[in-house]
Amino acid sequence: MARFVLERVIAAPPAEVFAASLDPQLHVRSMARHGETMVEAPAGGVFTEGSTVTWRARHFGIPFRLRSMVFDIDEPRGFRDRQIAGPFGAFLHEHEFHPHERGTLMRDTITFRSPFGPIGRLVDRLFMTAYLRRLIAERNDTISSEIEGRGRTLSP
Repeated sequence: MARFVLERVIAAPPAEVFAASLDPQLHVRSMARHGETMVEAPAGGVFTEGSTVTWRARHFGIPFRLRSMVFDIDEPRGFRDRQIAGPFGAFLHEHEFHPHERGTLMRDTITFRSPFGPIGRLVDRLFMTAYLRRLIAERNDTISSEIEGRGRTLSP
């Protein structure tokens, strides 16, 4: 399984960053350039324990559908989501939110495996890890800019 971790400090309290990270509409905005949409939205329009969502997007010029489930919600410390159907052999995204002197340390841990055995492992090493790292960084850029763009700053 391939794995990587991204960390970012956001100038907002953990509860605010946690809530933004669970916002399905914010996720759609963060992936707009990939044409990502929700084919099936979570019940009530927000992610809660056990929520499922089906995403549709185009990556590498190929249309994909990915169905995921949100679980292990521990407000405001973190939650996880995993693919339950889609293009990966396995995909798990762990979201953690830690108090930091400048706001919140947001940590994303992605563990995944492309299908097709040895060929998939080669794909993961050659380009999939870097591609997914860029996608998560784009998502985090959106979370950061939307939260910090509201004019919120924490006292030093």
